[in-house]
Amino acid sequence: MAEAAAQKGKQTKQMLVSELDLTKIDGNGDFPCPNCGVIISPEDETEDVYTILEETVRNDALEEMLIQCNKCRSQIRLTGFSILEMDASNLE
Repeated sequence: MAEAAAQKGKQTKQMLVSELDLTKIDGNGDFPCPNCGVIISPEDETEDVYTILEETVRNDALEEMLIQCNKCRSQIRLTGFSILEMDASNLE
């Protein structure tokens, strides 16, 4: 009976996904994980700190990305790429 209750608890526990708008970040794009505080950098391509789970592309432009912090396993949905791409194209 206790085992069934434990299984039920595992099934109802859902992973919360934090959302972060990259246009609201100051500096070079580094940001702390909302759950554990580890610094996540877009320059880090090793996937030591985070793992890319999903990318959403619309009209050949990255719209959003779902990543997972490798320290605490929390998931973070990154948005604001389209604004960043427009700003970058204006610099050229």
